[in-house]
Amino acid sequence: MWSCRARSLLCVWEVRLARFLGRSLLSSNAASGKSIEPQCWNCGRAMGAGRGDEFFCAHCRALQPPDPTRDYFSLMNCNQSFRVDIRKLQQRYQQLQRLVHPDFFSQKSQTEKRFSEKHSTLVNDAYKTLQAPVSRGLYLLKLQGIEIPEGTDYRTDSQFLVEIMEINEKLADAKSEAAMEEVEATVRGDFEKAKELLTKMRYFSNIEEKIKLSKNPL
Repeated sequence: MWSCRARSLLCVWEVRLARFLGRSLLSSNAASGKSIEPQCWNCGRAMGAGRGDEFFCAHCRALQPPDPTRDYFSLMNCNQSFRVDIRKLQQRYQQLQRLVHPDFFSQKSQTEKRFSEKHSTLVNDAYKTLQAPVSRGLYLLKLQGIEIPEGTDYRTDSQFLVEIMEINEKLADAKSEAAMEEVEATVRGDFEKAKELLTKMRYFSNIEEKIKLSKNPL
């Protein structure tokens, strides 16, 4: 019973957060300025738009180091949004691991082996981060310069559960457009509000994990 309730409450906050982040990120997705085309560490030539998502030099096909300016959404070919197509994310993950996994570089130079390990770790981190709603939302906030330290209990109080149940009831009773607009008005906010929602989402997500462990101990 508690597992279902925790999941339903978490879903409510996912919906609220999606609305907040969806509106706030519209103006931050556009690229700004021109970047200098990097040179290959192996042959010294400009890499160009080669195959393999520019992981490889277009001329000598040497694996290049990870791009430190590339965010997880760009790496995984996802829009910078709270809503992500998980099936496409999984396909992209598998595609990238076929390109950069260390097993495919056992006969390459030490430099490419090192780059391969870094790429593979980065792909794993990006996949795990974007796969889960809470970590995905936290990462979106991080891209905007807002971080929630581990263990933070941000503005949670004794009225929290009451607020959630009231919102659930309003959503269930909303039959008209005006009623829906009234509910929507209660969930509008900025990134600081999203920060609060994410903390609460993480709270319920942690509880859900504890419930799973209790039901299925290792």
